[in-house]
Amino acid sequence: MNDLQGLADWLRLTLIPGIGGETQRKLLAAFGLPEAVFTADPAAVRSVIGAKAELLFDFRPDEAVDRSIAWASQPDQHILTLADADYPAALLEIPDPPSLIYVRGNKALLNRRSLAMVGSRNATPQGIQSAEQFAHALAAQGLCIVSGLALGIDTAAHRGALAGGGDTVAVIGTGADRVYPARNRELALAIVERGAIVSEFPLGTPAIAANFPRRNRIIAGLSRGVLVVEAATESGSLITARLAGEQGRDVFAIPGSIHSPVARGCHKLIKQGAKLVETAADVLEELGQFATPLAKPTLAPDAPTNASQAHPVLAAISHAPCGFDEIVERSGLAAEKLLPELLTLELCGEIAVLPGNRYQRMN
Repeated sequence: MNDLQGLADWLRLTLIPGIGGETQRKLLAAFGLPEAVFTADPAAVRSVIGAKAELLFDFRPDEAVDRSIAWASQPDQHILTLADADYPAALLEIPDPPSLIYVRGNKALLNRRSLAMVGSRNATPQGIQSAEQFAHALAAQGLCIVSGLALGIDTAAHRGALAGGGDTVAVIGTGADRVYPARNRELALAIVERGAIVSEFPLGTPAIAANFPRRNRIIAGLSRGVLVVEAATESGSLITARLAGEQGRDVFAIPGSIHSPVARGCHKLIKQGAKLVETAADVLEELGQFATPLAKPTLAPDAPTNASQAHPVLAAISHAPCGFDEIVERSGLAAEKLLPELLTLELCGEIAVLPGNRYQRMN
């Protein structure tokens, strides 16, 4: 059997309506590769999956199989099956790995050291900024940021990772040939160019509500831990966090105001044992070590011993808490240039990030 025929058999197994993931795993456990499933005696197949066996032999999704193989023949488009060496090793650790996944972009990132970042679609401006800052800092330290391409915190996490020059993976709830929501089309193209988009759903699958909770187990499964930035008490983000805990991953949560509805989910997680996170360094230290050495802010040659005189951003931050806009005004830097400087100072322990998007000098 050639590789193309092997892929066709995998696709056929996953594209037959009524043969879901659990049934696929039963068949693979009983017969091995899909080729063996389709060449097995029908009575033997019935003994494993009962009446569903008729679906295997009566339905042939040839058109969908051919379309999928043609899609995977295009540059930077891949279909990875459980039998492939490139299949994400982390997904093999979860109880229900997808039989195959569709990938656009750099498939090697799926075996990288990763952290998932999730949160509310209706995020606050502070939540958006926190997600961007954390993703920027964590990606700069070598972590691949995994999220779901949804509006709000997911979008901020992907953007922050890309802005930090790092890698990001989007796990989506539609077919890999679709972008949802449509307003994230440009972001999706940037992720394909510098990261990867992953889906277990067949090509052409539209946005169906039931598919998004299913994709959350892959977000958690690809990652060493999950960081929840903002979440209501009943939300998909908490589903992802629960799945991460069940999969043996670390769960992190950023606290917020006791008056904010989107902070209550994080507080609930913390009460249940999630690790309270105040800085990106908290996450990196909990995961074991910093991916790359942290550099102190660069000082000019023959600089004064007073660091605040040598580093304009540090000089703009007082020992009393001050807001982001105050620092912009004092330093004279644009917001987009100020954020990376603040992240560096935070990771080096020179400043602390306080609730309400405020900053304070530590030394």
